[in-house]
Amino acid sequence: MHIVQGSQQSNQKRLDSIHWLISYLTIRQLVAIVVHSDDLMVVLSTWCFKAAAFRAVILGAPASGKGTMSTRIVEHFKMTHISSGDKLRLHMKSNTELGKAVSNYVLSGKFVPDDIMISMINKEIESIADQNWLLDGFPRTLIQAEMLQKMHSVNLVLYLDVPVKVILDRVQNRWIHLPSGRVYNVGFNSPKVPGKDDVTGEPLSKRDDDKVEIVKERLERYSNATKPILEFYSNLGLLNTFRGNTTNELWPD
Repeated sequence: MHIVQGSQQSNQKRLDSIHWLISYLTIRQLVAIVVHSDDLMVVLSTWCFKAAAFRAVILGAPASGKGTMSTRIVEHFKMTHISSGDKLRLHMKSNTELGKAVSNYVLSGKFVPDDIMISMINKEIESIADQNWLLDGFPRTLIQAEMLQKMHSVNLVLYLDVPVKVILDRVQNRWIHLPSGRVYNVGFNSPKVPGKDDVTGEPLSKRDDDKVEIVKERLERYSNATKPILEFYSNLGLLNTFRGNTTNELWPD
């Protein structure tokens, strides 16, 4: 397992260095140099070069910054972003049969049953054929992790380790553009126009499950459920852990 403590200045320097390396070194030389690195950009760049199919998972507690980090990753590396939470919320908003089945679980902060989640994610992955993808918000249980590995063979796992106090502060200031899943946080990643999405200009919304009492319950449940998942991926040699208080510490914008 790899662990990195983020700082904006040092990460910016490393980011600049990676861009220089990509420009002037061969792929073979680059992989040889960075294969043991703990820098987020370096880890991702390495896998994009050496993996025939890039299948990555990003893990982290609710409001740990997975959505914001995922957006930066998929834009930089031209990957498909699959957010299990966004998919569930869209089903709920559209009042589909799946949405009706999961609404009580989501709104109360409980985990959606494994069979429902596995089926939904498998269909999403199969629908994009051989594209590179980043899976956000799944797996949530060891059973889901084991089934995902059997079905699609993940080759990189990123874990965002963020202090609980930081997460609770974020929840109270978080706004979402529901159609796209874009996430904004007042004071950190604020929209250019208050209450409006930067891309479409459409109104932003608060999530129904972004209540402090619900988030605290989700954090406790997530912590208990995540330990075996992290151990599972660590034993496979796939786990890379990144620690910081903000996304910009790990990936300068």
